[in-house]
Amino acid sequence: MIALAKPFPARKKASRSATASKPVGKTVSRPAKKQLTPSEKRRRTILANKREALFNRDIEYIGGDVFFDADADKLASTPPVDARVPLQRSAAEAQAAAGRSLSPYLASLYQTRLLSKDEEQFYFRRMNWLKFQALQRRERLDPKRATMKQMKQIEGLLAEAETVKAILITSNLRLVVSIAKKFNEPSYSFDELISEGNVALMRSVEKFNFALGNRFSTYATYAIQRHFFRISHKSRQYRNRFATDDEPVRDRAEEPRDEEACTPGQVDFLRGLFGKFLNELEPREQQIVVARFGFDGDKPKTFRELGIEMGVCKERIRQIQTRAIEKLKTMAEEAQLEQTVGDWL
Repeated sequence: MIALAKPFPARKKASRSATASKPVGKTVSRPAKKQLTPSEKRRRTILANKREALFNRDIEYIGGDVFFDADADKLASTPPVDARVPLQRSAAEAQAAAGRSLSPYLASLYQTRLLSKDEEQFYFRRMNWLKFQALQRRERLDPKRATMKQMKQIEGLLAEAETVKAILITSNLRLVVSIAKKFNEPSYSFDELISEGNVALMRSVEKFNFALGNRFSTYATYAIQRHFFRISHKSRQYRNRFATDDEPVRDRAEEPRDEEACTPGQVDFLRGLFGKFLNELEPREQQIVVARFGFDGDKPKTFRELGIEMGVCKERIRQIQTRAIEKLKTMAEEAQLEQTVGDWL
């Protein structure tokens, strides 16, 4: 019994000794957090701001699934055989253009040659490929841990894409001038029209789908003309709204319209085309459109008058008219009516 009892006191002593060695009422202190120097704080702030700017930046590309093909990188990195760099015209071409009586801005446009179809396809593919690569790399990064080196690589891709975009815009600026010459808008000077057209051109470069194989000039011409028609419509609305308060504007708004803007043949074509559009509508839609806008020669009717005549509320007439107008817009777009009228003007 004594032999069995001996180990226990020893253990108690050891336990007391271990307990006694620990400081009573005190906690083990952690090492103090390192204080950042002003330069380190500044670097962290810059890094955080760059992360926020990069990950909030919109990166959109056009091309769909073509960039997932095996040869996508090669196609986007290999220029066509007939590509010529730089884009300036030859000395003979530049001298011929200089012989015209042009303003300095217009003369500078004729110093840049037009791109061939293969060059155009390559530059559009290259621009969108660079954006695609930048987006793919950004999606693989942690927004809170991206390093400066990683972000600079993405910014480099986007900067090169902007350079290619500038090439596409510069080589098509003459297209804006040729369209602006055919467009007559009294509220805008020729320089202002060119400025507005350049905005539409830049937007077209961003939205053009090169994968369809079409020429960019066809797409851009329609977009620029549509932009010109839109600003012309807004200008007329503004003049009519404020004509009574501004004598000079009123005089301009009351100038006689050029009735010879369209030839009799063109007017007959538009009438026939619109009659065809009306026949495509449902009977009630056709009845409401004709009565609302006086196409039958009578005075245009209000929603309330048509509602009483057709036995429905005026809100229902408005809904049917909205649906009919949307159908007419779709038919006009399919017939490329806006582009046709733009070519006449």
